[in-house]
Amino acid sequence: MEFNIKSGSPEKQRVACVVVGVYETRKLSFAADLLDRISNGFITDVLKRGDMDGKLGTTLILHSVPHTLCDRVMLVGLGKERDFRAKEYREAIRASVKALAATQSNEVVSYLSELHVKKHDVEWMVEQATVVTLDTLYRFDKFKSRLDEVREPRKMTLAVPRRSDLTDGERGQQRGQAIAAGMKLAKDLANAPGNVCTPVYLAEVARDMALAFGAEAEVMGPAELDALKMHSFLSVAKGSDEEARFVVLKHFGAKDKNDRPIVLVGKGLTFDSGGISLKPGEGMDEMKYDMGGAAAVIGAFRAAVDMKLPLNLICVVATCENMPSGRALKPGDIVTSMSGQTIEVLNTDAEGRLVLCDALTYVERFNPATVVDVATLTGACVVALGHIATGLYSNQDSLAKELWAAGEEVGDRAWHMPLWDEYQELLKSPFADMANIGGRAGGSVSAACFLSRFAKAYDWAHLDIAGTAWRGGKDKGATGRPVPMLVQFLQDRADIALGNVVRRGRPRREVVETTEDDAD
Repeated sequence: MEFNIKSGSPEKQRVACVVVGVYETRKLSFAADLLDRISNGFITDVLKRGDMDGKLGTTLILHSVPHTLCDRVMLVGLGKERDFRAKEYREAIRASVKALAATQSNEVVSYLSELHVKKHDVEWMVEQATVVTLDTLYRFDKFKSRLDEVREPRKMTLAVPRRSDLTDGERGQQRGQAIAAGMKLAKDLANAPGNVCTPVYLAEVARDMALAFGAEAEVMGPAELDALKMHSFLSVAKGSDEEARFVVLKHFGAKDKNDRPIVLVGKGLTFDSGGISLKPGEGMDEMKYDMGGAAAVIGAFRAAVDMKLPLNLICVVATCENMPSGRALKPGDIVTSMSGQTIEVLNTDAEGRLVLCDALTYVERFNPATVVDVATLTGACVVALGHIATGLYSNQDSLAKELWAAGEEVGDRAWHMPLWDEYQELLKSPFADMANIGGRAGGSVSAACFLSRFAKAYDWAHLDIAGTAWRGGKDKGATGRPVPMLVQFLQDRADIALGNVVRRGRPRREVVETTEDDAD
């Protein structure tokens, strides 16, 4: 789809469809009101007949609206005006895109991006409209022998209120396309079946993507990992015929290439059978999504390099399969991690932490400013938070607040969970430095506590995306989360490094210029 940004009156648009908003009180948005005036109250008359009530997400398509140049006018319900916030804006965009897909509208001009959302500017409005549009139109049909008919606009124009807004709108559109492309890459990787998306395949896709954008890439196999003493990671891979891979992607975008990097770490279990602690058969097909953390950090890396963010970024992916065989890790085995700490394996289905702990030790060599790991780690997190919020843990409350705020900004929400010392007691083992599980109670917390033992050398956060990385049921598929949150977090860090105001929905961090007299 081709995107375009323009400023202009809706009645002058010679296109297949013009999209405008209507609030629940039948109050028209500014663009809808202009169309109503030029058509001598045509839209108002339609609303008075009760064909549409303006409830959030409802749509109505009008044909041949008098004195307009477009073929159709789509009315989109915005809900109650006093309740119209970022969430409602995204829902209205999504509803309009779904309705457009049922029409023959090849060229569309949407005036929803002109709506007012408190504390958000034109760049944000356009960015979010672009991300939501492309996310809504996403489909994964690579493995279908017969493709469904695809109906989507060939060209989508997002209107901005004034000509002076065009530059901000174009910047938002470019950001939105980069984020959406990162989400698409993450979803494509996660949706691919385990017999295609193997550890080798995942590593090759990540490497090729990085090199295509001019970034650095390194891929290591079992021999290199053994030399690094990553025996906890390798213990998980022992039961599979597929070889483990360890991927390191590097983007040096900061003015000073020696600036301490931000590091993203992704769990990449391309299939998780549970190993000897075998999972139940029902729903096991969804364990192809156990590399959702790896897919997300690869997608976030793609977006960051596409946006040319001025920061140093390193993405690390530890990928393998967890399978049962005569060589597989067994309950009761003790493994030695790269850090030298020993682990008693009580359950081989708690394998993600065995993979991540070595990755977290490895990244110490980069002297990172911040490390964020992303993993479909625990079913307990799904029990705690459902499929709405990602579990967020950190050894620095300020870092947790940054990630939380980034997620709120882009509708990719997380919830800050406790990481108190009392929970560490759950991991005690009589035979090793720690056990790999702490029991059913507080399972997501004890998993995060386990990881925290390997992240003491730097500021660290852990995102448990077990409930948010994919959907089940009739809408089964990867969500691309938390790519938006990660990219917003990286953008905010880049803004701070440049001394810019972190703008948009959150409280602004004002930049105060100092002189020699008042500087510390």
